Amino acid sequence: MMAQSDDRRGHWETATSVPLVALSVVFIVAYSVQVLDTDLPREASVALTVVIALIWLSFAIDYVVRLVLAADRWTYFRSTLLDLLSVLVPVFRPFLLLTRLRDIPYFRRRSGNSVRTTVIIYAGLFVVLFVYSISLAEYAAERDAPGATITSFGDAVWWACVTMTTVGYGDYTPVTVLGRTLAVVLMFGGVAILGVATATIVSFINEKIGRQRAHSGDHSGDH
Repeated sequence: MMAQSDDRRGHWETATSVPLVALSVVFIVAYSVQVLDTDLPREASVALTVVIALIWLSFAIDYVVRLVLAADRWTYFRSTLLDLLSVLVPVFRPFLLLTRLRDIPYFRRRSGNSVRTTVIIYAGLFVVLFVYSISLAEYAAERDAPGATITSFGDAVWWACVTMTTVGYGDYTPVTVLGRTLAVVLMFGGVAILGVATATIVSFINEKIGRQRAHSGDHSGDH
């Protein structure tokens, strides 16, 4: 029974992975236009809101279906917290793109090269999406606040980059509660990204050394 549940969930994830990746991209574009274009006509703004809501509903339904189909729902729930967070919190919704990429068959492989390639792709996309989505949210939160220094999207991107890398020039600082909360999220995210990058590099070096030793051992045996 548990195996059948996992098989049904696997078929569902394989069938929906590509369409939901496409929807993730549409969501990012729609959300970006909604935040960045402050002169949108009312009809266009309403249309974007409807598109974003429908995409959000699609991902919410998908998450519920996958949870229902899981053989061990509690274990699945704990292992997909990013999916749930992406559904519940708007600023994290661009990361649904990453969670859907995970369901594409290539990214399920477990060979050394494919795992490392997956980690590199995930890390690169995570950095881009993380900086971009936090910058969007920060700009939306700060631009109209009294005494704000982050008043353009360019300011927000610059602030996000220097904050994540812990440079912290101090030329741009958030003044709202939401803006400062996003700053804390950005700081912790920067630490996590550095950890993943370090682990990937160490893994790559260890694998290269292991192969070189194995190659040297084979030649020694020939003699």
